[in-house]
Amino acid sequence: MRNLFIVFLLLSISLSAQEKTFTNPIIPGGYPDPSICRVGDDYYIVNSSFEYFPGLPIHHSKDLVNWELVGYGLHRENQVNGVVNLVDVNSNGGIHAPTMRYHQGLFYIITTNVYYHQESNTTDFVNFIITAKDIKGPWSEPHVLEGAPGIDPDIFFDEDEKVWYVGTRSPENPNFSGEGEIWLQEIDLENWRLVGDRIALWRGACGGTWVEGPHMYKRNGRYYLMVAEGGTGFDHAVMIAVSDDITGPYLSNARNPILTTRQLSYDNWVNSTGHADLIELPDGRWYMVALGIRGDEERGSNMGRETHLLPVKWEREPYEWKEVKHEWPVVAPLTGRVERHTPLPFPSKPQYQNISFTDNFDASSLNLEWNFRRVPRPGVYSLTDRKGFLRINAHPDNIKERTSCSLLGVRQKESDFEYSISMDFSPQNNGSEAGMSLFQKDDNYLNFTVKKINGKIQLQLTQAIPGKAPEVLKALILEEYDQQIFLKVTSKDQSYFFHYKFKRDAPFSRFKETPSNLILSKGYTGAYLGLYATSNGQESNDYADFDWIDYKGFQR
Repeated sequence: MRNLFIVFLLLSISLSAQEKTFTNPIIPGGYPDPSICRVGDDYYIVNSSFEYFPGLPIHHSKDLVNWELVGYGLHRENQVNGVVNLVDVNSNGGIHAPTMRYHQGLFYIITTNVYYHQESNTTDFVNFIITAKDIKGPWSEPHVLEGAPGIDPDIFFDEDEKVWYVGTRSPENPNFSGEGEIWLQEIDLENWRLVGDRIALWRGACGGTWVEGPHMYKRNGRYYLMVAEGGTGFDHAVMIAVSDDITGPYLSNARNPILTTRQLSYDNWVNSTGHADLIELPDGRWYMVALGIRGDEERGSNMGRETHLLPVKWEREPYEWKEVKHEWPVVAPLTGRVERHTPLPFPSKPQYQNISFTDNFDASSLNLEWNFRRVPRPGVYSLTDRKGFLRINAHPDNIKERTSCSLLGVRQKESDFEYSISMDFSPQNNGSEAGMSLFQKDDNYLNFTVKKINGKIQLQLTQAIPGKAPEVLKALILEEYDQQIFLKVTSKDQSYFFHYKFKRDAPFSRFKETPSNLILSKGYTGAYLGLYATSNGQESNDYADFDWIDYKGFQR
């Protein structure tokens, strides 16, 4: 009895401790390059979205640990079908590393659209600003800043009413390949143009390789320049420098990097932490948001780069011999790294993290969680053709580079999950197919679909991996098929298990098992769990009606 009491006591203490902590990442799924701003007691984060539409996802929170997706900065097709092009943008192109700030009643997002021209082997870096009075929009048309090189711009509103652009570029005379440079120039917001001299600020702290992602802050009269350095892999890091004048010179923190996993095992629970932004709370405390990659699968994760939260403490240098003793931010002061579980910023506000998603398609518009690869073509889907269903039309295009097809998805938020769908599909044309898609890129996906071939209905699992043609891993003629089918994939123990059935109350039948690393993130973005239809190059009136989807994530 005494031993049982001790076990109960220890369990109670453990649960009590967990109730006082939050779990990283705070925004699970492919949400990299976080930028945070505060308006009163409200906090907002915007993330990179690359080739996906709508772009620039925006989350809102009251407590820094519970975040709700409330809209997108790029939510209208006319924002992204011109100089800012998400119509036929290349994979890993599109919207990079935004900064969001609030000034005098207006929200500002400044960011870069990267567009590669294959014919000329050149790349456009279009830096632009959008604004909104309401965080949910509508957001303005893009205001392009001509003559701004590089990526990852920051916008800084100084106390003297000057507004500054802080950018990234390759220096004219680099000391080595991959060296970056942070530069500064004033912005004329009335005419949306850069004015005055362009000033080189800093090339980083620890080697200066791939210096990017700058953010400027002002504290106690001094300017702090924080950057990402070392690339987005295991050497990713956050560096900081200080100056008495915004134009420099900047003194590097001798204790750089202030955040990294360079010193940790490659098998740490999270790696590649970096590309951060700082926020001050109303009570004077500070926090940092930063990206990181969970090491769930082969030191990586299908979710790619996600948003994490860390406490920050400012400390003054203690050295007696220094005439000027600077203050520096100390990130995660107790451990110096991103922890899976961290004390709550507001102890009275626990975290209620929702890592599941259900959609019955009863609303008049698509849920904000849904994304398309590039701007969808007209007529791809309908929520009105059949009430309570999402209809996806089987257009000729299938999944391929620089193409928009009948494909949409929601972000995978945990490595372990169960994803199921209900579909009505009665194809008339040979070649038409529809079902679920687990996709990472145009050349990296798993499609679990029903397809009509030679007059017969076939269930098949198709895999695409970079550098190879898509391959059918398994196919089965469905003699019992009569329009309706339920498909399910479960991710558990580093494996995917694919199932199907024809009736709601029937048990699922096992179709195929595969490793779960087949769509492991190798690039900037994370995996999506989606719906797909195509007529594979043929003109067709075929379509698939989806009654519901259900996604349940399970934390490891």
